[in-house]
Formats: sequence, C-alpha cells, structure tokens
Amino acid sequence: MTHGRGLSMRERLARGDRSFSFEFFPPKDEAGEQQLWQAITELEPYGPTFVSVTYGAGGTTRDRTVAITERIARETSLLPVAHLTCVGHTTDELTAILDDLARAGVDHVMALRGDPPGGPGTPWTPTEGGLTYANELVALIRERADMRIGVAAFPEGHVEATDLAQDARVLKAKHDAGAEFAVTDMVLRASDYVALVERARAVGADLPIIPGIMPILNLRSMERMVELSRRQLPEEITARLTPYADDPAGLRAEGIAIATELCETLLRAGAPGLHFYTLNRSKATREIFANLQITV
Repeated sequence: MTHGRGLSMRERLARGDRSFSFEFFPPKDEAGEQQLWQAITELEPYGPTFVSVTYGAGGTTRDRTVAITERIARETSLLPVAHLTCVGHTTDELTAILDDLARAGVDHVMALRGDPPGGPGTPWTPTEGGLTYANELVALIRERADMRIGVAAFPEGHVEATDLAQDARVLKAKHDAGAEFAVTDMVLRASDYVALVERARAVGADLPIIPGIMPILNLRSMERMVELSRRQLPEEITARLTPYADDPAGLRAEGIAIATELCETLLRAGAPGLHFYTLNRSKATREIFANLQITV
C-alpha cells in the first residue's frame, strides 16, 4: 500500500487502488504538537494514500494548518492534503494560501465551505470579497494547474440542505467545478453511504466518494459530535454500547469492533477506500487496521 507521491488521488483511484487515509487537526499547544507527530510517525509505516490536516472553525487555524501540511510534505513520505475553507477569507487571501502551499510542495487541497464563524448551528455569513459556496472555491483552485481537489460529502445530507436531492445537486456542482474525489463526514450506517453514492451517481456526480470513519471510544463525546451535525447515533449502535456504560475498556473494545464491521461492510459495498478521523491519536486506527488485514 505504500505509494510514491508521483500520482494524484484521481490517478490512484482510477487505476483501482484502494485509498486508506488519515485525518489530523492542528494542535493547540506544544504537548498537542508532540502527540500529533507521534501519531503521524506511528501511522506512516501503514503507507496511507494521503493524510489530511483540518482547518479550525472560522479559519482560526490557518497558519498552523499550512505549517503542519508543509512539514508533512517536507519531512515524511506521506501525501498531504490541506483543508481550505471559504470562512473568513477574501479570494486574494485564499490565492495567497494556495501559493504558500504550492511553494511547500503541497498539491492536494480539500475545498470546503466550512462551518460558520460562530460555530456549527449559527447562521452562515459570507466574508466580503470572499466566496459563499464550496463549488466557488473549487472553481478558484481549479484555475491553477498545480492543484488537485477533494470535497466533502454527507451520508445523511448536509445539515443545511433542504432535502437529500438538493444535497446531491450541491455535490454535483462541486464535481462540475473540478472536484476529483470526495470524502464523507463520519458514516454511522453503511446503508447511508450506499444511498449517498446512488444519489450522487443519479445526478451525474461520478467522482470517487471515500467514506469517513470515526471509531466510538467514548459514548458521550461521540453523541456530542453527532448532535453537532444534527444527527443521531443509530439505535443498533447505542444498544451494543449501553451495556458498557460503566466499563470504559469494554466500551472501547466494542467501539473498535463496530468500526471494524462498518469498514468491512463499506469495502464489500464497493467503497474506494476508507478515511479515518484519528483525533490525532493512532492507536484505535492501528487496531482497526490490524482487524481489517484480512480484507485490506
């Protein structure tokens, strides 16, 4: 599974490679930085197709996102994908960030609208002189010959979409603007992912869609994350985890088992790979990978 950096994501997926990727976020302090680089070091031997670095709400981590992505490009064998959002930036600033990334050898970008500056659930307001929609950001990046573009997709529809049909049309607009692949928000049910792919194909958005995986290691924090996207944990998952309410180790083990089963089902359903939300720790992801070696 180890790759050189020569091929773009689109080329790798087009030749039938499965993509296994990891996502990190910019740490807040030096201890967090050490934890991040430990996770990157521990996951590098797995030869992921790419690793991505997120962008804080309201564009707050711009400099750290760029710096970490540059360091991954410079110091590791990994293909880094930098997240870039419309939030809080003019088009000139977005162009300057793309210039910085290109100079550092980063040529893959995840183009996102981003959460509102006030955080999830608050009203979205575009920045004056900036962009409103992710497809506009894709079009801006597409003007450059040196950048490959990924976008977000949503298994149960974006929280602000009027319905699932409109959500599919938004993905189609991003595809038409130049997006080459998509990564989903965390998948809670394999059937949601399969339905998303079917909706996308039905409107002509035939880009590869990679499902996002987040293992449940702590029920309360997972419930909070799901609530932020105004979703609910499936009853069948809650039923499996409830018996471990007072057994953190047991709950963690069951969460890893659930994630492993989900990964196996998604791959059998034709997913072009898996994207792991690591939360800057490698242990759970490595355990799932060990479980998956039969099918990977």
